[in-house]
Amino acid sequence: MSCNPKIPNFSRFLDSTAPQPLTPRQKLTLARKDVTDPYNLLTIGFVSAYSIGTDSHTHYGPGMPGYAKNVGVSLTQEMTAEFFGTFLIPSLAHQDPRYHRWPNRSVSQRILHVVDAVVISHSDEGAPMFNYATVFGTIGTQALGNLYVPGRNHSWATSTVRVATSLATDPIGNFITEFLPDVSRRINVQVVFVQRVINRIAIAEGAPPQ
Repeated sequence: MSCNPKIPNFSRFLDSTAPQPLTPRQKLTLARKDVTDPYNLLTIGFVSAYSIGTDSHTHYGPGMPGYAKNVGVSLTQEMTAEFFGTFLIPSLAHQDPRYHRWPNRSVSQRILHVVDAVVISHSDEGAPMFNYATVFGTIGTQALGNLYVPGRNHSWATSTVRVATSLATDPIGNFITEFLPDVSRRINVQVVFVQRVINRIAIAEGAPPQ
């Protein structure tokens, strides 16, 4: 993994826990690349088309206007999540926003890592720390989503459940990040595309991206 400004698109699949610090500018670059990644834009379009195509009575409306609105909201959610979770909070907390795989550990250790990564992350120096980016990034993203996502219930109770659900489903993305590259070495799987599709579906249900 290079720490040059040209950050590889596969940076989420780091196979090391060694310190590889990013500057705030590099974290912003990583957030931008995550949003504009062709796989991400493709899956936003795919999931939005599926949503409108299977239910024309959503709050977005039917047809192309509904599709365009759905794409716009999804892209805004993605940008908000990346801004908070990859750039702003990690920069302020000196946290590494990337998920580090444990490919050489036992399966049970890797599964535990998938789950505890929701609350335990790494500092820029490589030391374990609370995962401010995921926890507070989720809260910030969901709070702002209440301002522009059509049809949302904005009550405190519903918002709290939405945040809790997002955090509870966060290990799904970690699991795919951890294990799908192993599968892709044995069969022809476009690992980034598969994860992007699942992430977009998770976001549509209220969960943040990985």
